Amino acid sequence: MKVSAWAVGCFGAAVALLVAALPRPARAFGEVGAFEPRPLLAGGTTGAARPSAPARWSWELIQRTSAPAKRAPAGVRADDAHVTDAPFLYWSGDAAVAPLTNQEVVGLRRFFALGGVLFVDDAGATAEGKRSAFGDGARRELSRVLPDTVPISIGDGHVVMRSFYLLRRPEGRVEGPKTLDAIVKSGQAQVIFSTHDLGGALARGQTGTWEQRVEPGGEPQRERAIRLAINVAMYALCSNYKDDQVHAPFLMRRRAFGPRVEP
Repeated sequence: MKVSAWAVGCFGAAVALLVAALPRPARAFGEVGAFEPRPLLAGGTTGAARPSAPARWSWELIQRTSAPAKRAPAGVRADDAHVTDAPFLYWSGDAAVAPLTNQEVVGLRRFFALGGVLFVDDAGATAEGKRSAFGDGARRELSRVLPDTVPISIGDGHVVMRSFYLLRRPEGRVEGPKTLDAIVKSGQAQVIFSTHDLGGALARGQTGTWEQRVEPGGEPQRERAIRLAINVAMYALCSNYKDDQVHAPFLMRRRAFGPRVEP
């Protein structure tokens, strides 16, 4: 198996977009550098809980940041050699997770060892922020992949919450908890846990209709959820180079890209 070589983390168009703010390049893997929210197939999951969400995630990133993204993200098994071909994985579900096989554990450990970021999205989270069987199971199984680690809360002071937009709190289809949780190593979030069903806020059908109601905040909440998705993408691809407040004003000025054309 040929593993993609390490490349510059701030991929093509994002470099052009942020060149005035970049103090140095960051490392990531993948030859092309385009963002791809690949659904992780592990623990019995066979795809994203909200199937249209990954493609919509890519579309929103392209429109809002001019960064490259793959419009049709492909799922990848945790025990597949190609799991290390790109730096980001998206694991979502709303049902119980089966124990990971030894091969799945090994594949994910290799992914994290190369600097990958996994976003765990609990699609079954309640409005009160209670985790579903998937959320509990994902944490249990990832504790086997990354032993001796404990998720910690990350709030509005973390770079994930200000990598492109300045956000006060995470939101998704449900308002959920006021913070995300993360497994952090050497200052880098390896796993980000959301109990907000971010995919539910992103999911949009071919007719252009949003597939899930967003509660309790309606469309303004959906917009904030989309902004969180953009921040997660930028964090995954550009590491934590913007962990410096000096970049925030520049990034916020870049929000005005003119009218967006719906696909």
